[in-house]
Amino acid sequence: MELFPRADRVDDASLVAGFALGDEQAAVAFVRRFQDAVYGLALSVTRDPGLAEDVSQEVFVRAWRAAGDYDARRASALTWLLTITRNAAIDAVRARRSTPVLADTLERLLAVTLRDDAEADGTARPALAALEGERAVRRLRSLPVEQARAVALAVLGGCTAAEVARHEDIPLGTAKTRIRTGLRRLRDSLKEGSPDGTTP
Repeated sequence: MELFPRADRVDDASLVAGFALGDEQAAVAFVRRFQDAVYGLALSVTRDPGLAEDVSQEVFVRAWRAAGDYDARRASALTWLLTITRNAAIDAVRARRSTPVLADTLERLLAVTLRDDAEADGTARPALAALEGERAVRRLRSLPVEQARAVALAVLGGCTAAEVARHEDIPLGTAKTRIRTGLRRLRDSLKEGSPDGTTP
């Protein structure tokens, strides 16, 4: 006998309780109620639809395992679930970056940000696509060289701020500033929509 014959109408906390007990209808209703929020957050962290789908599946498995310990007095069901989602998404991104990029490959990628696209080799061209094409690359080249290098390492090379600092032989704080400032300038130029990627 199912514990929640009208699981789609019960409150969130009761739904989590039914999920923890293994009630099938509660589980289906739980997933339906929260799947959009979970996928949305996973996508915002991973920026990869396929990976976000995988993360979403993992989230509901983790939630089922942890549902018995859920305490509605500490957080809403949505907040609890989105915390699980954020952690799972970060884990997925870190796992994808677990294989370090070789230094010579990074240097080739950096060179592409400072030279004409015609000089890009086969290794660099897929990375250029990650910056959404030629116009974005021109915007990247409009940055001061040190900011362009830091952003390229972070975006193209998938490096953390600490890895950027080591590669560029600069303090961690400087690496973070260069990445943050460079990305902000890129966002500003995209908002302004200037065709040559420059800002006033």
